[in-house]
Amino acid sequence: MRKDITVAAEPRATRGKNEARRSRVRGVIPAVLYGAFKDAVPVTISPKDLGRILHSNTGHNTIFNLDVAGTENTPVMIVDWQYDPVKDNLLHADLKRIDLTKRIRVGVPVVTEGEAKGIKLQGGLLEIITREVEIECLPDDIPEHFVVDVTELMIGQSKRAGEIPLVGTSKLISAPDAVIAHVVALRVEVVATPDVVEPVAAAGAEPEVIKKGKKEEEPAADAKPKKK
Repeated sequence: MRKDITVAAEPRATRGKNEARRSRVRGVIPAVLYGAFKDAVPVTISPKDLGRILHSNTGHNTIFNLDVAGTENTPVMIVDWQYDPVKDNLLHADLKRIDLTKRIRVGVPVVTEGEAKGIKLQGGLLEIITREVEIECLPDDIPEHFVVDVTELMIGQSKRAGEIPLVGTSKLISAPDAVIAHVVALRVEVVATPDVVEPVAAAGAEPEVIKKGKKEEEPAADAKPKKK
């Protein structure tokens, strides 16, 4: 989607890790501008300006103007970027010139709306399978996102890429039968437990008592007491 945004850039004469470090110290990052059958141009650019674009609603599909001092002012898109894995700040970016009269291929996010009937009536679960589809269109017709209504889905039913309503010059490139979302039955796992058989005593039977220690000997009936 094209936005009325202009980002300034400066051409850079040298490349390499040392130059990149010096650029970051100055508060800019190295980037490369290419495409439209023109030579690639190494530039430096504000990471804050690119960050705001990447975190906007249209994200990397945003078409904006890049003003390279003393060189050119052209519509571009961010096609690749690199973040620091620890500090999470931008380190580098690739920018592509865009010819507004020619069709381009882009990935567009897909969001779902509504609560599937298969959840409310059948206790199912909605699974999102595909979150982005690829289309081809003119640059000015790039949508922010596609919306897929899942309200009528029951267990076993799905929404596919071919059902996404396209507008303008958009043409679907992703496989039409690619599943966007479907409703599945919840799986219940049954864990088998072994049967435990308790011994049952006979009716009226006394429980057997096991005595510990040496059994005392009983005196004989005809034994006489010893005289002292």
